[in-house]
Amino acid sequence: MELFIAEPHGMCTGVARALRIVRRTLEEHPGEPLWCFHEIVHNEHVVSNLRAQGVRFVNDLADVPPGSRLLFSAHGVSPAVRAQAAERNLEVVDATCPFVAKVHAEAKVFASQALPIALVGHKGHDEVVGILGEAPTAIRVIETAADVAALRQELPAVRDLALLSQTTVSGEMFTERLANLRAAGFTPRLPNHRDICYATQERQDAVRELAGRVDRLLVLGSRTSSNSKRLAEVAQTAGCPATLIASPDELDTLDLSGVERLGLTSGASTPEELLTEVAHRLSQHA
Repeated sequence: MELFIAEPHGMCTGVARALRIVRRTLEEHPGEPLWCFHEIVHNEHVVSNLRAQGVRFVNDLADVPPGSRLLFSAHGVSPAVRAQAAERNLEVVDATCPFVAKVHAEAKVFASQALPIALVGHKGHDEVVGILGEAPTAIRVIETAADVAALRQELPAVRDLALLSQTTVSGEMFTERLANLRAAGFTPRLPNHRDICYATQERQDAVRELAGRVDRLLVLGSRTSSNSKRLAEVAQTAGCPATLIASPDELDTLDLSGVERLGLTSGASTPEELLTEVAHRLSQHA
């Protein structure tokens, strides 16, 4: 079996930046508690490692003692969460990815222009929840074609609307929702630059290219990671069977018999050492 590793793969600059921020904060305040609102990134290995270093992860700011130091994750938060942190006198350390912050800024601008906003994304994802909070009465999340149909029923007379995107959706998903909107009679107004971040796009492009050269693709990443799941979807859309695995140990449960050319990539929040371990284990079967 030949092994082919997609390039680029693995951690993006936004994730690396967030991890630098949390590590610097721990170094500058040794022994002091550091709280984090939601997972810093969607990878259980990273979260487990930081938890062992004393980082405390919460989903409700009511669980954070007033006056404590609080980290906002790379996925960003809503203005309501920022206001609640201020009310509790929390010392905020903001690790929001700059690409996510860009979408927040765009949402505020479009909302100030009284435009309805369609947001291509996955409902309930931390990033989407944060963006939605910028203009909850103006933004509608469109994940499926059915969501677009429902939007048309809700806004029967509207033609012009703004179109934003979660930074980690697939290019195919964005293109499909854009086509759905136009077919429904909307005239979408897009930002000057697409919201899907360049790292997400580059990794998807690499998988798309690799999918044509291998019999099967493995994606190493958390099952809660949007970008990791999108990589598997991109491969499958390109006609290549793909499997998402969360850790090297899951290799023991896979049947790779008959696979002559195996592709491997990793999500944008997956540590490189995990991919190295997976590659090493697979090399034993080469």
